[in-house]
Amino acid sequence: MGAEHDVYISPLVERFATRDMAEVWGAQRKFSTWRRCWLALAEAEQELGLDITDEQIAEIRDHLQDIDFDKAAAYENQTRHDVMAHIHALGDIAPKAKPIIHLGATSCYVGDNTDLILIRESLEMLLAKAVSTLSRLKAFALEYADMPALGFTHYQPAQLVTVGKRACLWAQDLAMDVEDLADAIARLRCRGVKGTTGTQASFLALFDGDHDKVRKLDQLVAEKLGFPQSYGVTGQTYPRKVDTHVLQVLARLCESIHKWATDMRLLQNLKEIEEPFESTQVGSSAMAYKRNPMRCERACALARFVMVAPLHSQFTTATQWFERTLDDSAIRRLSLPEAFLAADGALNLYLNVMERPAVYPKVIEKRVWSELPFMATENIIMEGVKRGGDRQELHEVIRTHSHAAAAEVKQHGRENDLLERLAGDPAIGMSLDEIKATLDVRKFVGRAPEQVAEFIAAEVDPLLAAHAGLVGAQSDVRV
Repeated sequence: MGAEHDVYISPLVERFATRDMAEVWGAQRKFSTWRRCWLALAEAEQELGLDITDEQIAEIRDHLQDIDFDKAAAYENQTRHDVMAHIHALGDIAPKAKPIIHLGATSCYVGDNTDLILIRESLEMLLAKAVSTLSRLKAFALEYADMPALGFTHYQPAQLVTVGKRACLWAQDLAMDVEDLADAIARLRCRGVKGTTGTQASFLALFDGDHDKVRKLDQLVAEKLGFPQSYGVTGQTYPRKVDTHVLQVLARLCESIHKWATDMRLLQNLKEIEEPFESTQVGSSAMAYKRNPMRCERACALARFVMVAPLHSQFTTATQWFERTLDDSAIRRLSLPEAFLAADGALNLYLNVMERPAVYPKVIEKRVWSELPFMATENIIMEGVKRGGDRQELHEVIRTHSHAAAAEVKQHGRENDLLERLAGDPAIGMSLDEIKATLDVRKFVGRAPEQVAEFIAAEVDPLLAAHAGLVGAQSDVRV
């Protein structure tokens, strides 16, 4: 067996997250981004008058990607410090730049700024996938806007809805998440250049006490790293509440995913809607007939993992002593990447299922008619009153027959025969055909079809238009 089978490998990378998200949090992206941060710092320091040559800057720029991980590991084994290890590894291949790499900076300059860049890239990937999923939900809701379906409250039969109206509940949740993701991206800043305890003392010394240049340095670096500004004040790190906010956005996204996936699992049990099932897919090793909702089950599992992730950052934020304590490091190396990987995996499943869900209209219709007679009793009473009947007497007759019909269904497994019972009762005074004529299913869905059209036009379409360039992401379910 190969060495890769001898040690634990996170299933988030191996099975669940997409390759693109895994690469964002991989070592190559992380350490090449450290070098981007060093390049931005050197360029800004040169522009503000420090003695840094074009040749030194060019050396850093030429070596943003060619990282010798073995050499960096050897340096870290020697120094027990990952930032110093990578400074030396870069200095070995950029010897002219070596004296000015990391000039005036602390480790969190590269560590924190890189984390914020990776967070931003990850949020952008999730936003694109969420927008594409919302677009799929829109198409699904419009296609089935008029299809009556049995509603459920408490998972008990309730008034009719439509398949499209129910999909709008999922879409409304996801629309909120799209807004949250976009807002989180917009409000994100970089740490900037703040020094060891956030006072910028080292940079003030470099610029001979020129406060204006230090302020400009901070702004220049932020712009070079793609941020409109940096956080106004920091300790050694950027405010750890930023992580909490980001993880809460992911948790809220996964609340929506879990709710949708749970609904889909219940619908699959009812045989009304199913997730895609491949021709060679096996549902059970023992029960050959099984078609388990594997994708939606996995989405729920991954979503639950993310829904508790904000706790990690809340504890970290609460226990950051004064300007910083290093017990934030190990937990953040786990919680940030894994929350994004799990959220990506869950959202990827959402998109995948909604690309081609199977809908079974005949099953949906049969279930509607199994419960509609009970729901239609008020209509029958009203029709009986129009024909001269007494409302209270009709109510009692129908109540008695309803309980008897329900007993036949529950105790004997028979079909709902309430309409036949009512037609056979002289007190009702209506034939079976006359009773059925009062049961126009479309009258029992209220404004559900209109709500679908109105909701899509008022809330979904403007959101999709605002992010039109992001629609079109495809799912990538590997296992």
